Amino acid sequence: MGKTDPSGAARALTRESERARQLLAAGEWRLSSADAQAVTAVRARLLAPLPTRRAAEVRIRATDRDRRLQRIFRTAVHHLDAGAVSPPAAALLAAVARALLPWHGAPNPPRAAAAPQYGIAPEPTERAAPPTEAGEALLPDLAALFTALAATSAPGAVPLTPPVEPWQARYEGRFRRYTRPAPGVWAAETVGCPECGGKDGPWTVTCDWRQATLGCACGAVSREHGLAFSEIWLVLPEA
Repeated sequence: MGKTDPSGAARALTRESERARQLLAAGEWRLSSADAQAVTAVRARLLAPLPTRRAAEVRIRATDRDRRLQRIFRTAVHHLDAGAVSPPAAALLAAVARALLPWHGAPNPPRAAAAPQYGIAPEPTERAAPPTEAGEALLPDLAALFTALAATSAPGAVPLTPPVEPWQARYEGRFRRYTRPAPGVWAAETVGCPECGGKDGPWTVTCDWRQATLGCACGAVSREHGLAFSEIWLVLPEA
């Protein structure tokens, strides 16, 4: 993906947020217990105040702002990749992560070289600070949306999950599967076709937000690739 366009990165978020609001207004979505856990966790990050510091330097204050956005990103990815949420919740969490992708490694990069790399990392000389103000501009609407979602999981409420349209995308490049065998330790493996061994695609990715399949150019289709949603969704070109 290279450099991230904040306006482009928010397209999926705008679409999924509007869809979630329509479902809420029509009473068609009430959270499952897994959805409620994810929404509550992300909402807590969205509403978290910045640390109170006396005479904080501008640089420290900027780091605090970016760290809050990074924590929202990581919380969304954690619950997305856990695989327990419903399809509409997965689509929303993925859109939040896509919009906040610039904060994947800022201000605190993952500790190991094998940690996830979403998209093509820019050269060191091209690295720029994340667009903090653009990221923060997303927070008020997101906080309101996640608050409204959380309200649907009141005691006694019966979960209601609306259908989500599946999607398909074409991707030329490599997918990497990441594991974390110990705290601060990452391992990575490039995914290959189980039939021909190809790793560079082109891949046909089909996803219903419960399962993603990879179709190789040789005609083989794999559902046992082991990739997490973020390892697929966050490297695809903007749609």
